[in-house]
Amino acid sequence: MRPTFAVLLAPALALVAPRASPRRAAPLYAAATDVNPRTFGLALELDDGTRKVHSVAENTQFVAGFFKGLGQRESFAQLTTSFYFVYEAMERALDTLDCPTLKALDFPELRRLPGLERDMAFYYGADWRSKIKPSPATRKYVAQIEKVASGNEPELLVGHLYSRYLGDLFGGQMMSGMAVKTLGDAVGDGAGGLAFYEFDAIPDSKAFITDWYTALNALDLSEEQRERIVDEANVVFRLNIEVFNELEGSALGSALRLALSTLKEKLFG
Repeated sequence: MRPTFAVLLAPALALVAPRASPRRAAPLYAAATDVNPRTFGLALELDDGTRKVHSVAENTQFVAGFFKGLGQRESFAQLTTSFYFVYEAMERALDTLDCPTLKALDFPELRRLPGLERDMAFYYGADWRSKIKPSPATRKYVAQIEKVASGNEPELLVGHLYSRYLGDLFGGQMMSGMAVKTLGDAVGDGAGGLAFYEFDAIPDSKAFITDWYTALNALDLSEEQRERIVDEANVVFRLNIEVFNELEGSALGSALRLALSTLKEKLFG
């Protein structure tokens, strides 16, 4: 998995796309203990199996606009709100499911809900719970998490943990830095609104990610289960794509309203 937040931002794709050809399972075990855990096992299968959607995601108009400084506070708040609903569903599943596979990857340092709750209070005030609601694409994303959590294969949530936690850990610092650069004093530098991207309990992200991948490769899963997890990870990325497609439309709408307002002010004073 490449360290970029842009893996989550791209044009919408079909929810589930068939594989063009069967995947060949990665070697289950490294030949030596000091080998990078991302070079074998489920870690390698997930990295390779989601590579195509990564490539598509990196060319999204939304993220390109954001990183060029065209983002708006409203869109960023909506993005953070979507993350709140997604993480609430995912971490609720982690708390309620008695699944050894998931528990092996549930590192407390990764939990995002407390930070997201602080961000919600920053953007919407103390009564934020009564003000926010999930967008249609976010509801679809949450429904997928709940479907998997209530089904017969809860281990498929590994695809969600991989896609969300590692993507946000990899790209958190970059994204928060770009938010400050793009949105200025509206966020960051003590103003608030970026707690989601702060992983204070992980001082060495590189070492932590190595530990997480090692735990991932140690899971007792069949080849079929591993393939299903990779498929689910691709579903997650596509659901993210739909969320950001929605935000792209919202951002464009906001920009248009701002342009019309500015034009009206210039014409009529």
